[in-house]
Amino acid sequence: MALLKVKFNQKKRVKLAQGLWLMNWFSVFAGIIVFSMGLFLKIELRKRSEVMDNSESHFVPNSLILMGILSCAFNGFAGKICYDSLDPAKFAKWKPLLKPYLALCFIFNILIFFVALICFLMRGSLESTLAQGLKNSMKFYRDTDTPGRCFMKKTIDMLQIEFKCCGNNGFKDWFEIQWISNRYLDFSSKEVKDRIKSNVDGRYLVDGVPFSCCNPSSPRPCIQYQITNNSAHYSYDYQKEELNLWRRGCREALLHYYSSMMSSMGAVVLLVWLFEMVVMVGLRLLHTSLESIANPEDPECESEGWILENSLKDTLKSALENLKKIGKINQVQADGEGAEGEEGGKTPAITTVS
Repeated sequence: MALLKVKFNQKKRVKLAQGLWLMNWFSVFAGIIVFSMGLFLKIELRKRSEVMDNSESHFVPNSLILMGILSCAFNGFAGKICYDSLDPAKFAKWKPLLKPYLALCFIFNILIFFVALICFLMRGSLESTLAQGLKNSMKFYRDTDTPGRCFMKKTIDMLQIEFKCCGNNGFKDWFEIQWISNRYLDFSSKEVKDRIKSNVDGRYLVDGVPFSCCNPSSPRPCIQYQITNNSAHYSYDYQKEELNLWRRGCREALLHYYSSMMSSMGAVVLLVWLFEMVVMVGLRLLHTSLESIANPEDPECESEGWILENSLKDTLKSALENLKKIGKINQVQADGEGAEGEEGGKTPAITTVS
């Protein structure tokens, strides 16, 4: 028994073809939207590529760009088929291509669904990329005179100001690295010498943060040096008083920004996938309804359209049997080639008659 069998007359077939033609061009527009989203995400990721550890995060925008291009191509082609299906003479040339095209559409829809899932599941990979990338970038904050790294200070400062964040996981991350360049240290000062000697790696570590960590909304002037020293500031308690620094780490801020963006894009791609599935089902019904016309010379006669010629169970069973047959054929061919090789390797016996 066919799956989703529907009866059609000439009027219904025309309406289906016209509706599918319109839906395909809507899908082309949706493909442009998906392409634009991928391009936008790629640009946003490239803006902060200096604070990312690797390029794996570009898999999502690249996939969106590819799906957008393929969606425009597939649906533009399907729109042409639907338009030509109104004329039996024009539709005849598309008949041999429709089955392979529908198979490609099925694979394409699986890929779209996979890309939508990836948009939701990339959070873990993005988090590790940001964590390691920010950690490495903060180490280069002081290298304002080093070629290739001189821009890192500006990048980190602009990042902390824009996203209202400080450090990797929090402001205390700055306590563990030397973020002040040796160029601005007075090595004749006893304090500087003592701090460098007290550190195993010979680094100048302070309980301070860059100016970009300061919260301008705080009523108190920014305390960015000697943050943990209560006696260094009037009416100040490090443990109790609310600091006038950004509490949130930049890893969390960037992760939330990109995750929200990719989740929204994933939801849009899922809607596009649902729309594409409807178009594919409609195209299959149009295809089968036109093929099953009993009398091609009488286009006004009734016909039947379906999604699968047999039930889903029978179709899967038939597909498995075909796969088994292909496997057996390959096995027989391999055995035959092996036997020929063995026979070719035998040396004929020569009998000597004396």
